[in-house]
Amino acid sequence: MSTTILREPVPSSGTETQRPAGKWGYDLSHSKLGFTISHFGISETEGRFTKFDGNVYSGRTDFSDAEIELVIDVASINTEDPQRDNHLRSAEFFDAEKFPSIIFKSRTIEPAGEHRYKLHGDIQMHGITREITLDVIYRGTVDDPFNNTKAGFILSGEIDRTKFGLTWNGVLAAGGLLVGNMVNLSINIELIKK
Repeated sequence: MSTTILREPVPSSGTETQRPAGKWGYDLSHSKLGFTISHFGISETEGRFTKFDGNVYSGRTDFSDAEIELVIDVASINTEDPQRDNHLRSAEFFDAEKFPSIIFKSRTIEPAGEHRYKLHGDIQMHGITREITLDVIYRGTVDDPFNNTKAGFILSGEIDRTKFGLTWNGVLAAGGLLVGNMVNLSINIELIKK
């Protein structure tokens, strides 16, 4: 079951309308906010955020009218290396003490094939807000053995971390970058109807 982790308000787009009737939360035990980033230009380092909260509103069974709110706890970053995770939380990267949340709020969702969508929204990270687009695959809706209604999605996309002021890096002897600038997002979401 989804539990409340953060209470920071999602920023308003300034064009609030009546929300769709259906309300869904995130099933944290069956969802993953993952990412990969280039390391030395020869491999990919993986990570994820383990704490997040928010709601999805949709009145249609195919989620084609979905409105999404997501608040991510920056301090929950996990790359399976405590020293690296502490560096990522520091002022050289996310500065989690000053900017404790990453906030996403959808703008529009448009069809892109059968059960596929382009999700456009604003992401606020490290004190900077920019619009991003994510590819979405809707995997379907089921009723689980505990009388909960669940819906599943796969989302993917790419962001340039330097556009959000996350510019720390190092240069290798051969001239390559220690850490890549482009971050690949790999997100699996299971929603639970409220």
